[in-house]
Amino acid sequence: MAPRTYEKLGPAGAAASTHHLGTSTALTVLARGGNAFDAAVAAGFVLQVVEPHLCGPGGEVPVVFTTAADPRPRVLCGQGVAPAAATIDRYRDEGCALVPGTGLLAATVPGAWDAWLTLLRDHGTWELADVLAPALGYAARGFPLVPRIPDTIATVAEHFRRHWPGSAEQWLVAGEIPRRSHRLPALAATWERLLGEAQGPSREARIDAARAAWYRGFVAEAVDRFCRTPVRDETGEDHAGLLTADDLADWSATYEDALVVDAGAGWQVAKCGPWSQGPALAQTLRLLDGTELTYENGIATADTVHTSAEAAKLAFADREAWYGDSAPVPMDDLLADDYTGARRRLIGELASRELRPGSPGGRDPRLAALATDHDRPIGKGTEGPGTGEPTVADLREGQAIGEPAPSEPALTRQGVARGDTVHVDVVDAAGNMVSATPSGGWLQSSPTIRDLGFCLGTRAQMFWLEEGLPSALVPGRRPRTTLSPSLGLRDGEPRIAFGTPGGDQQDQWQLCFLLAHTRAGLDLQAAIDAPAWHTTSFPASFAPRGWEPAGLVVESRLGADAIDELARRGHRVSDAGPWALGRLSAVGRGDDGLLAAAADRRSGVGSAAAL
Repeated sequence: MAPRTYEKLGPAGAAASTHHLGTSTALTVLARGGNAFDAAVAAGFVLQVVEPHLCGPGGEVPVVFTTAADPRPRVLCGQGVAPAAATIDRYRDEGCALVPGTGLLAATVPGAWDAWLTLLRDHGTWELADVLAPALGYAARGFPLVPRIPDTIATVAEHFRRHWPGSAEQWLVAGEIPRRSHRLPALAATWERLLGEAQGPSREARIDAARAAWYRGFVAEAVDRFCRTPVRDETGEDHAGLLTADDLADWSATYEDALVVDAGAGWQVAKCGPWSQGPALAQTLRLLDGTELTYENGIATADTVHTSAEAAKLAFADREAWYGDSAPVPMDDLLADDYTGARRRLIGELASRELRPGSPGGRDPRLAALATDHDRPIGKGTEGPGTGEPTVADLREGQAIGEPAPSEPALTRQGVARGDTVHVDVVDAAGNMVSATPSGGWLQSSPTIRDLGFCLGTRAQMFWLEEGLPSALVPGRRPRTTLSPSLGLRDGEPRIAFGTPGGDQQDQWQLCFLLAHTRAGLDLQAAIDAPAWHTTSFPASFAPRGWEPAGLVVESRLGADAIDELARRGHRVSDAGPWALGRLSAVGRGDDGLLAAAADRRSGVGSAAAL
């Protein structure tokens, strides 16, 4: 057991993220008089530079937030949509049973730029040039490489050389893998040009001009040109993209009310809607409402792990049958008391091996044909072999906290390599609170656009190529993303913002954190440090979309007795080691008005700070 650390406290502001430079950027903005929105946007751009294997300018970002003037949680959706030409028949004509997890066929409209600028325009106070300055500086002058970046580049270097020359130019130095630091001059030039076009009589007008330069200007034109040339993807063949300048011009980030549910013990949780997997946490919490969840010395008992895992299986089975943006989602019925009560009674003493979606409002559930095939391969946790954001760095038994994780090449002959995600939380003294989970645009998953210095995302791989499903591929619709930021309210008052990378595990690891904080009474840092777990007993969101009936991944710090008991109850338990699951960060506001921050110690890269 590692020595105990404590949440960081301060009266003026708090920030936490998956990278120390993101956190320090946010805190610097707060210290210079910016609010939580200015700080979150600045940190978000820095993370695009310093964690390029985890997120990039061509990716997406959902945000959950509250303002000092209005405590009601809101959502800003920065998840782009499928191109107008992206029909199921088009992919079938290309010989695809699933949307490829790499290359151009998986691209949706890049959503992060518009989302961050919309948030800054409507709720921030700083000029775009000031917010973008830290990230631009790192891109132009250089940034330190965390160990996983050169490992990732090494995994795909030969693929870059043979098939993606623009990526080789950007990520190899004189043909060699960078090891200590790196520069991104092409990306810096793109940002400089965007700032040059950000002209107008007001701050808001200048921000809107920069949005237009991206979605109806030179960025959209460069994306359109690039997508016309076929490139190699994980099918082993070359395919052109479907994204056009018109697709970018027709899209913008949108606001919506957050989904808010009771989480027990006087707490409520705010999530994104069913175009994300966020409601799965809401459903899991509803299923656990009124159940006895026990902890011993801050560690969940076997009974707590079993009950929460079984509840998660039911919620994620409903995710498979009912969530998406391509058909109406009966969210009210999925959260109704009678439906939840009936589903709760399905939780038994033994681990279920079935995928059991329910029938909200009497509707018959429908699953994709491939979703029922549990013999399809799965990767570490629930991810496929590198086409999405899987787990953290798969730390090994006995590895010290903060020690770089061993390289785990996951390269296929098509150049597939693992991606991941980042997260940032910020709270300021006025009461603004932001939780954001940027992702996509991974350097290893799509070729770099030379003219722009970044690559497109691959989120379209989350669509099913089967008509009539809520998550079926439909032009102009959003893929059902795994990205899932969160806010926690106590008696209606915003108290914590939290989230984690981790694909399908995001809402499961957040459940571990939330229960440790609200049920076991641990502070934010102790709740993050508490042993975590997740089930793999439902279809993955990333290719090849496999699953493992009764699969349960745990951290060994749960204890040998608890792990043995879980196995006795029928779980197929995989011990991931003592510190392996989750890259959580969180900020909060205490009863005394002090602001708190906490961050994952498992990766050795995340950090938290307060002032």
